Amino acid sequence: MVFPVGDDNSDRRSFPLVTIALIAANVFVFVVLQGMGSNEAFTMAYVQVPREIITGTDIVTEPSVRTVHTPQGDIQVPDPGLGQTPIAPWLTLFTAIFMHGSIMHLLGNMWFLWIFGDNIEDDMGHVKYLLFYIACGVIASLAFVALNATGEASLTPCLGASGAISGVLGAYLVLHPQRRVSVILLRMMVDVPGYVAVGIWFLFQLVSGFIDQGGGGGVAYSAHIAGFVAGMILAKPMSFAWARDETDPLIVLRKPTLVDRLEHRRF
Repeated sequence: MVFPVGDDNSDRRSFPLVTIALIAANVFVFVVLQGMGSNEAFTMAYVQVPREIITGTDIVTEPSVRTVHTPQGDIQVPDPGLGQTPIAPWLTLFTAIFMHGSIMHLLGNMWFLWIFGDNIEDDMGHVKYLLFYIACGVIASLAFVALNATGEASLTPCLGASGAISGVLGAYLVLHPQRRVSVILLRMMVDVPGYVAVGIWFLFQLVSGFIDQGGGGGVAYSAHIAGFVAGMILAKPMSFAWARDETDPLIVLRKPTLVDRLEHRRF
């Protein structure tokens, strides 16, 4: 994997207020409301469950131990059971995108949001960026619901900001494909274009989603992909006109000049 550590912000026009606020909100929910992951009652009450979204009915289940099929073999996983949801089930499409399953889940998501979110916020402005972020998260959640609408999978809880942040990455690919991103690649620090850093990440999601079709890996790759595609589609319509005008071209088409032809013949 390519791990980003920073990008070029020399042309950023505004302070990333919403990005910082989103990071603070996610940290607050995980640390205070989820009790660093120990408050399962809160988590299982506000998590998104496909069958609840489809039927509009709150579902409560008892704690149990279930068998999960993985490439390494079957493993026994404790299931805390679904708690009573004190809000309308469809609202969990929103609440779930502010919760996380572990400290590493939280830190990974917030790091990607910090690296790439400020540029997209600058392109859209604070209000439209917030709406964009929530829209991508909800679209990603709906994709998970649609692909897990039947059988035992419909009771699979889903949570995390990954779908929304995938949308940010999709917008970054559209608006800043040539922006220099510093990444750690094979234990080396290198600068690569944005389309390389983001493109490799997206390719990883596609491959992992194909391998994990059984759902045993515990990662909602379908939500990541849906959020990413949503971000690509919404990127330009929700950006300022100047941001659209200054979009880095991913591919530059031009007619060969006389010099190009002479150089080609020389080789």
